[in-house]
Amino acid sequence: MKAPPNRLTPLAAACLFAATLMSLTGCGPARRDEPITRPLQSDDPRIALGHRVFSQQCNQCHPGGAAGLAPPINDKPLPVNLMKTQVRQGLGLMPAFSKDEITDEELDAVIKYLKALRTL
Repeated sequence: MKAPPNRLTPLAAACLFAATLMSLTGCGPARRDEPITRPLQSDDPRIALGHRVFSQQCNQCHPGGAAGLAPPINDKPLPVNLMKTQVRQGLGLMPAFSKDEITDEELDAVIKYLKALRTL
């Protein structure tokens, strides 16, 4: 009697895929909501302004600059002009922010704040 070919049935393949996916997603950090780095401390008023604006406009999607509904932005060494373009034009799911929503001065402060987060 000849042995059947060594193939996965569709159900077995789906179960294997689901098990693999669950094992990969279960490997994320356990402390998602807790800060891993020390708090940002600065006497620079522009960094303080950047923190306030970021908290009001950006923190919902990028909590603390980390990943949330959107990707992390505190670890991306992007050029300043590209960061400003991203904020003003919006790309992908990110909305555009007009100068009425975030002034040029506030945008400069947000970028300074994000750069300060990278040094933690």
